Amino acid sequence: MADGYTGQQASLFGDAFEEASPAPAPGDGDYARRATELNRMLNHAAYRYYALDAPEMTDAEFDRLRHELLDIEAAHPELVTPESYTQRVGGYVSEQFEPVTHAQRMYSMDDAMDLDELDEWLARTDEALGASESNPVAYTCELKIDGLGIALTYRDGQFVRAATRGDGTTGENVTANVLTVKDVPAALEGKGLSLVEGEGLGQSIEVRGEVYMPKHSFVRLNEDADAAGREPFANPRNAAAGSLRQKDPRVTAHRDLETFIYAIADVAPVSVTSQWAFLQWLRDCGFSVNDHAALCHSAAEVHDFCAQALAHREDLNYDIDGVVVKVDSFASQAALGFTARAPRWAIAYKFPPEEKRTTLREIRIQVGRTGVLTPVAEFDPVVVAGSTIARATLHNIDEIRRKDVRVGDTIVVHKAGDVIPEVVGPVTEGEEGPAHEARPLWEMPEVCPSCGSPVVREEGEVAYRCVSIDCPAQASERLIHWGSRGAMDIDGLGEELVKGLVEQGLLTDVADFYDRLTEDALAELWTGRMSVAGEKIVVGHTIAKKVMGQVEESKGRGLARVLFGLGIRHVGASVAAALAKRFGSMGALAMASEEDIAAVEGIGPKIAQSLHEFFSIPRNLAVVERLRQAGVVLEEEQAEPLRPQTLAGLTFVLTGTLDTMTRSAAGDALKELGAKVSGSVSKKTSYVVAGAAAGSKLTKAQQLGVPVLDEATLQQILETGELPAEQ
Repeated sequence: MADGYTGQQASLFGDAFEEASPAPAPGDGDYARRATELNRMLNHAAYRYYALDAPEMTDAEFDRLRHELLDIEAAHPELVTPESYTQRVGGYVSEQFEPVTHAQRMYSMDDAMDLDELDEWLARTDEALGASESNPVAYTCELKIDGLGIALTYRDGQFVRAATRGDGTTGENVTANVLTVKDVPAALEGKGLSLVEGEGLGQSIEVRGEVYMPKHSFVRLNEDADAAGREPFANPRNAAAGSLRQKDPRVTAHRDLETFIYAIADVAPVSVTSQWAFLQWLRDCGFSVNDHAALCHSAAEVHDFCAQALAHREDLNYDIDGVVVKVDSFASQAALGFTARAPRWAIAYKFPPEEKRTTLREIRIQVGRTGVLTPVAEFDPVVVAGSTIARATLHNIDEIRRKDVRVGDTIVVHKAGDVIPEVVGPVTEGEEGPAHEARPLWEMPEVCPSCGSPVVREEGEVAYRCVSIDCPAQASERLIHWGSRGAMDIDGLGEELVKGLVEQGLLTDVADFYDRLTEDALAELWTGRMSVAGEKIVVGHTIAKKVMGQVEESKGRGLARVLFGLGIRHVGASVAAALAKRFGSMGALAMASEEDIAAVEGIGPKIAQSLHEFFSIPRNLAVVERLRQAGVVLEEEQAEPLRPQTLAGLTFVLTGTLDTMTRSAAGDALKELGAKVSGSVSKKTSYVVAGAAAGSKLTKAQQLGVPVLDEATLQQILETGELPAEQ
């Protein structure tokens, strides 16, 4: 996963990661549970990164979790499944653009997190290729561009299509947008012409590389965003990805994107036989090729290239996050082949983050939308990885104790993944040591700094929470989250704007966006800034009209976005999508039992309990009803059922042990016919299916007079889709 991060940085991992399970200690015997948890976290993070261009996990954390999963699967091969993240190439395909099937799969790249791992890979590769002192393996070293993967197709020498990397097999058709990128040749030149016109060489090629945004263009883009009241991009990679996925190519044209091309789907049509020669071939064809590359014949030469790239990365006008080392010979590449997700003949050496020293001045509390109190370090501003930082999350009290940071310390800071400000720890050597030890430990407050309500820490949790549902800080964060890109995607609804609306009493809950906020009221909102003449600067009708237009457009985002936007505890984007797909409407979800919700794949009892609690609060139901009355779509478009819905309106309860199938499989089969499957018996239950050793549910059904079916009758219903005539 490339580096990138957007959104609020106070709660870096979002609710989905707030209570992630710790890694099992050796001997726990619970590796299957941990593997499931790791796959959930990795898939969620990848969805945020690739599909939404809104990551909420750093590269370092992502790589740590992926390596942990790899280690578990290596020790327990029985846990490896086709669905495991380790078997995926990575990426997601957006539904916004037409899908495109790549000429050949676009693989991911294995990572070397330090020089030792790089040396291990070099040694393995040398051994596999039979290298010797007299016959060393040649490696091409190239800068790892921090951009968006792209595939360009040329037919008869003419550019015909551009596609994003997507999931590696299928990408998004972004041809119209790439046509606005000035350094993408419309027609091949030089050797490219001889290629497509040559006898037996075919008429089509697909070359690959990165679309990126130069640093100066990124700065200008964020200055424009700030002036317009829009949320700025966190880094050039996210800016490039967002720019290339614009619905209007004219927007892309003004974003100043550029490319570096370095690969081809099929080397057969190319007359050259090595990566080094291929880079020159690309130049001859008219493509932009990065000049910072080297042909190396030893580990020492590879090390030197990596060191030079790291030392001069800040001198470049584009972001890099490492070095890609490739076996130079195409024949040797073919001999080494691929794993399920990556080539064996290439590896990405990832740079360590740049570190700086500064002074920790204060640890302040920020209250998130779910009431979680997050300690945030405030320190003297320092330039790290090209931008000035002065704040970084400390996550929780356990993290503060682990790092042992204290107010007044000289601390080391860096940007995790070159994006997220992070406190590494205090400086304790030399004169700093005694001063550090003399400073008091920092403690979490006993009351919420925003509303003064009690702060609690539930058993088994690392987080402290404010218990008040009327906490103003939570209100602001919930409203900001509602308008975020992954939720209702209300462009122009930045943090300052929302907080101003809350402070001036124009917003209290998400329904206020639709039935209370007006363009005139928004236009008159004071931005908190003063003009040179000493007058208050207000939002104005131009921006207000645009924002309100976005609010109106957001009504049609669908149930999954609404569920995520409501900020229900434990309900992240992927959970919201699964719930929307299963239940189809807010009404059906609100009426579902905890058992019904927990039965959805990937949900579980904790999420089910959180949802049940949410829908049990009258105030929450009132907000949902106001959203409905305002025209917000609370349904999700679903695929047509595969079988006629002959059991629609009927509720079944399964109890006991079935001989021919599991209760879960029987429940799924009933649902395919339109039935609702519940976990508890009531007067509203239509039928109870009783297997062997049926217990209290059968007794209750008999007491209530609910019809009881045996397994043979169930089989008949599933085969015919109809109830028996005598029922």
